[in-house]
Amino acid sequence: MPTNFTVVPVDAGADGGPDEAAAAAEGAEGAEGAEGSEAPGPPEGEPDCQSPGDGNPRENSPFISHTDVDQESFLEGKNMALFEEEMDSNPMVSSLLNKLANYTNLSQGVVEHEEHEEDSKRREVKSPRMGTFIGVYLPCLQNILGVILFLRLTWIVGAAGVLESFLIVSVCCTCTMLTAISMSAIATNGVVPAGGSYYMISRSLGPEFGGAVGLCFYLGTTFAGAMYILGTIEIFLTYISPGAAIIQAETAEGEAAAMLHNMRVYGTCTLALMAMVVFVGVKYVNKLALVFLACVVLSILAIYAGVIKTAFDPPDIPVCLLGNRTLSRRGFDLCAKFHAANNGTVPTALWGLFCNTSMPNASCDEYFAQNNLTEIQGIPGVASGVLLDNLWSTYADKGALVERKGSLSVSVQEESRTSGLPYVLTDIMTYFTVLVGIYFPSVTGIMAGSNRSGDLRDAQKSIPTGTILAIVTTSFIYLSCIVLFGACIEGVVLRDKFGEALQGKLVIGMLAWPSPWVIVIGSFFSTCGAGLQSLTGAPRLLQAIARDGIIPFLQVFGHGKANGEPTWALLLTALICETGILIASLDSVAPILSMFFLMCYMFVNLACAVQTLLRTPNWRPRFRYYHWALSFLGMSLCLALMFICSWYYALVAMLIAGCIYKYIEYRGAEKEWGDGIRGLSLNAAHYALLRVEHGPPHTKNWRPQVLVMLSLDEEQRVKHPRLLSLTAQLKAGKGLTIVGSVLEGTYLDKHVEAQRAEENIRSLMGVEKTKGFCQLVVSSNLRDGMSHLIQSAGLGGMTHNTVLMAWPESWKQEDNTFSWKNFVETVRDTTAAQQALLVAKNVDLFPQNQERFSDGDIDVWWVVHDGGLLMLLPFLLRQHKVWRKCRMRIFTVAQVDDNSIQMKKDLQMFLYHLRISAEVEVVEMVESDISAFTYEKTLLMEQRSQMLKQMQLSKTEQEREAQLIHDRNTASHSVVVTRTQAPSTPDKVQMTWTKEKLIAEKYKNKEPGVSGFKDLFSLKPEWGSLNQSNVRRMHTAVKLNGVVLSRSRGAQLVLLNMPGPPRNRQGDENYMEFLEVLTEGLDRVLLVRGSGREVVTIYS
Repeated sequence: MPTNFTVVPVDAGADGGPDEAAAAAEGAEGAEGAEGSEAPGPPEGEPDCQSPGDGNPRENSPFISHTDVDQESFLEGKNMALFEEEMDSNPMVSSLLNKLANYTNLSQGVVEHEEHEEDSKRREVKSPRMGTFIGVYLPCLQNILGVILFLRLTWIVGAAGVLESFLIVSVCCTCTMLTAISMSAIATNGVVPAGGSYYMISRSLGPEFGGAVGLCFYLGTTFAGAMYILGTIEIFLTYISPGAAIIQAETAEGEAAAMLHNMRVYGTCTLALMAMVVFVGVKYVNKLALVFLACVVLSILAIYAGVIKTAFDPPDIPVCLLGNRTLSRRGFDLCAKFHAANNGTVPTALWGLFCNTSMPNASCDEYFAQNNLTEIQGIPGVASGVLLDNLWSTYADKGALVERKGSLSVSVQEESRTSGLPYVLTDIMTYFTVLVGIYFPSVTGIMAGSNRSGDLRDAQKSIPTGTILAIVTTSFIYLSCIVLFGACIEGVVLRDKFGEALQGKLVIGMLAWPSPWVIVIGSFFSTCGAGLQSLTGAPRLLQAIARDGIIPFLQVFGHGKANGEPTWALLLTALICETGILIASLDSVAPILSMFFLMCYMFVNLACAVQTLLRTPNWRPRFRYYHWALSFLGMSLCLALMFICSWYYALVAMLIAGCIYKYIEYRGAEKEWGDGIRGLSLNAAHYALLRVEHGPPHTKNWRPQVLVMLSLDEEQRVKHPRLLSLTAQLKAGKGLTIVGSVLEGTYLDKHVEAQRAEENIRSLMGVEKTKGFCQLVVSSNLRDGMSHLIQSAGLGGMTHNTVLMAWPESWKQEDNTFSWKNFVETVRDTTAAQQALLVAKNVDLFPQNQERFSDGDIDVWWVVHDGGLLMLLPFLLRQHKVWRKCRMRIFTVAQVDDNSIQMKKDLQMFLYHLRISAEVEVVEMVESDISAFTYEKTLLMEQRSQMLKQMQLSKTEQEREAQLIHDRNTASHSVVVTRTQAPSTPDKVQMTWTKEKLIAEKYKNKEPGVSGFKDLFSLKPEWGSLNQSNVRRMHTAVKLNGVVLSRSRGAQLVLLNMPGPPRNRQGDENYMEFLEVLTEGLDRVLLVRGSGREVVTIYS
């Protein structure tokens, strides 16, 4: 039901009197005039105009002008003052309607009509005048009725019989009818610019499917041109001028080969001539289209007239039979062995063909000697009852004799030679599927109307009506012709493909009235015109695909002459068409183009089915007589017909389309066309997200879902690109990847920088081949922004479980005190969120994706059990080409009371059950006294810690010399220690993953352990005042670092358990020092902190 609009005039005089009302009217006219003309867009490299309201650029639209309009013309009246700040980006309704009224369809595939703002003023274009009959119905009729009807339909009826031929035509016509219904729904869902089927498919299924199917449609159209040219040459050489053959056969066996060579020679010349005609004057081709269509219509009328005439006056067309075998009437006239001459009998010319001499006592072919010659009428007429004989199929092998069922014949024991005898033989093997492949091109051409959508007065009304009427008309013609041919023509004549029994005349021409030449000349011109139309349409289709820019290597074919004619595309089309002509056989070329057209029709049905099932808000076709089930049936029928015609051709066509699809997916330009596949992906993602359980997955389904924390410089570029390389190398787990970063500031002030930073990150992700999502947060400070990312990144069940970040190399710098604080707080956040943490130290030394390690080790130092993440990460890395040739080694630490041999056996068995191959080594760490080096390291650390605290307290103290701060801290350190130390048991680092060791260490360290080192304190009194917890931690870091260096100094990568930060936040800077000492001297280190849950399992 149409929506009613009411135009309400606004009384301008209410506020400002008649003068102001007139000024407002003039201002409105000026606004409309300014809106109606297109101004050139902003210069390249400059940002689009922004609205003064919020500073955000508005979305581009073909109906929203970005022209700099004189604001005074808007503001002269007061009626729209409330919207005055939005007038530059949001036009008035009158301007929008004016643009809609002036909207014209652009040429096919030149550019998106949404992006067409090149001309400063819209040129005056005549409104399209073509209606349904002229614009859609007749072009479809001309393209559907063609060469197969005139040259092969009688032969198909003869081989398959009337019933199976009826089935073939019905299935093919049903396929095209269902496709036309789907196409009508797509064509009436909004304005279709001139682009036809390619435009509809690409905008409905996306650039990948659109490019693949568009190229298939282009190849189908090109091979159709080859088929039409071959049909033209076949008519010329077989029925019009057989003597024009350049290559003559020396023997009867070589006639078929000579015919193919002649087809190649004449076909190549014809193709060159047609290409020149298209290149020079395509307008003449379009003007001759009606002439060619008239030839088709007259030929069909002549066939029906001939059928009616046979009912009361059948034509006299004798066919000579020897026994039940049909004879080729090219070398004789009289169908008899002897004829009377000079009061006697003389052998005929036929006698000389079957006997070694022309004497009556000559030695003749045995079958010729024992069977009689008879003559039958080739076209007995519609009232003869021959229909019953032609109901059933008569399939035959290649080279088989064309025999008449029911005729008397004396069989011969040993069949002698038949090759040199004038029998009519079958040239190819016939069976049902072959005939389907040969026939299907005769029902193609249903896209002719939609291809002219830019020239139609009302495309949304004309395309469905004209296309469906054309299919109904042609289906009736084909089905009626099958019945009429079976009812009028003798079976042996139907199976005689080239009319050899009729002295080389066209079978369907002998049926026509008033003369066979009506059909011969009409079919010649119609096939010639169809070939010209194919050579005209195919280059424009290729040019449309090239100018869309979705396939990079085709962009050269988007260029042409100054008037837009596709010169390079025409050249490529001619070359591809030449390959079809070199095949030279109409019956071999027809199945090839059947594949490409069927694939195109299949995806038209798929597009309609997808859009209908998705129920997208924009899917509102005016054509209502469609249903997703019909589209799905049409798609299934197309797929079935592809494999029925030729399963190997179908596989090749699908392989070509698949290769094009993958090429566009990886190398093609990104296009957002609002296509159905994108909508399907959204629905599938929505369904999958709802299905994913909200909560931790099962251990067998666990995979690293990584949140990568990137740092940006002042120009919003990524500081450590190798972090993304490491992410890509870890993605053998096929998990989620979210690349996050934080900008400091407010969103309103930083949204432009945020957009630029996001573009930089996405481009780097493309370079590093990191597939994932980018999430950038603008926050008042970096600490809160990183916390927000850890809390909120992801959606539903698809959230990250692992955080990957780089080690803050500059944490010791005095002007960068916040880097280590942010780092430690991020470690605490991941622990609180029960997420794993990976910290890459010396990340700029990590390999790029293009590098390959030919040898080396990935060393895993397993100190505490983290749920198995340390085992899983090297396995995932070794799936990538960079690390594939590296060996995996696992080291674990044993204390004095541990059984090292048993630990190694247990670890080997554990790895065996995990299906992970690695070398295992147990390293014994003997307890030793704390060295002076450890005390000195701890002293320097605490001094630096106190210095940092004092620097944060007062800016004036930052200006003092470091030595004065050091002296003051040393003198007052004992007071600080007594105030900060708690009476509880100091923290102890758990060094092994065994439960027994944990209990033993807990009871062992209750006694104070400072008394044994009094002699050591005498060396430097300051050591005695150190925090003993820090001393033990430093001792652990120094010893473990020494052990790791002794075995893994030359390793390509070292994975190490990352200890957690202290519970007391006052020791955060000491925590950074511990980690620095732990990893000192190692090139590439990946510190791993587990999430507290198992990520590997030994169970299946």
